[in-house]
Amino acid sequence: MAISAADTVTACVLVIGNEVLSGRTRDDNLQYLGAGLNDLGIRLLEARVIADDVDVIARAVNECRARYDYVFTTGGIGPTHDDITAAAVARAFSVALVRNPQAVALLEGHYAPDEVNEARLKMAETPDGARLVENPVSRAPGFQMENVFVLAGVPSIMRAMFDGLKHRLEGGRPMLSRTLVARLPEGIMAERLAAAQARHPDVEIGSYPFFRAGKMGVSLVVRSPDAASIAAAIADVGAEIRRLGAEPIDEDDVS
Repeated sequence: MAISAADTVTACVLVIGNEVLSGRTRDDNLQYLGAGLNDLGIRLLEARVIADDVDVIARAVNECRARYDYVFTTGGIGPTHDDITAAAVARAFSVALVRNPQAVALLEGHYAPDEVNEARLKMAETPDGARLVENPVSRAPGFQMENVFVLAGVPSIMRAMFDGLKHRLEGGRPMLSRTLVARLPEGIMAERLAAAQARHPDVEIGSYPFFRAGKMGVSLVVRSPDAASIAAAIADVGAEIRRLGAEPIDEDDVS
């Protein structure tokens, strides 16, 4: 994929697992992926949590790979009967699910001969034509199909996989951000923030109310790939805060 440095490069994450949907398991991967992608100049624009269902997964993969530059899935590539992500991705790409010889060799090199059973060999199954994603933690690999990267759900393994595949990704300009804190109710700021956003259409201005130490306030986050645009918007927002009788506080100065 040839991507200009000026382009906005986009991504989606599909978190796969009934255990996440049920609340029994907390997803710890999304924040890591979002931050890591942003560092590469790739904007994470959507995340979905979906069930362990082959049709649901295949449909989501096809929808998202057509819409975004990159798709990352987490979960469902282990040795048990409900680990069906590989089969679902094979269905999405209309290819066979095969036992990958390279993946088999990795597992056979990691486990003792009497430990290489059919359940573990299930982790060597990938869609035909897949490129493996290295797993330096437990050896069972993830894989890549075109712009879709299939990663483990276990956070330590997912992180190691992602860190090892970064060189395959082409990003645009990283998104930068600055935050001002105003000790004002969000409702008082709303109209002025809307006007500031209209004056600075090349940045994103987000408003996030809080209640700390008995005091109400709002964090105002300005985001853009361009530092000069952020600086101009921050100055404008800071001036609006002062007009309302408060002093803008840089987030780094908040205790």
